[in-house]
Amino acid sequence: MLTKIKSEHVVFYTYPMNYLNNYKEDIDEEVRETTNEVTKEAKEELIRTSPKGNGHRATPYYKGWTVKVGTRGKSKYEKVIWNKTNYQLTHLLEFGHVKSNGRGWVNSSPAGGHIRPVEEKYGTKFVDLLERRIGGIEWH
Repeated sequence: MLTKIKSEHVVFYTYPMNYLNNYKEDIDEEVRETTNEVTKEAKEELIRTSPKGNGHRATPYYKGWTVKVGTRGKSKYEKVIWNKTNYQLTHLLEFGHVKSNGRGWVNSSPAGGHIRPVEEKYGTKFVDLLERRIGGIEWH
């Protein structure tokens, strides 16, 4: 059985939807701003904490850290921090490797790696900051 939809029902339905869409847009904006802020800080710390070594590469390892925009979609915003110039070294410096002659093991950096501590620190900071910002959003 078909029934007619009255105009007051349409208005009643669209108002909550507009309200929720505005709230979602506010949250999306906070996620983008927080992501940009935290990835910038994390990149700067990676540059400071990366091994400086006296290698013979054209671009030193610590100068290669950069941020690229990952997936963007309706409800997804992603940024990736990676070493653009010497990406092959990240795993070796973080976890150690076998010596080139096959005898013995070269441990990771003295602090036990330089990437994981930054990842843990800024992962926690991102969650805390985002919760605080989203919690402060006023409902329109």
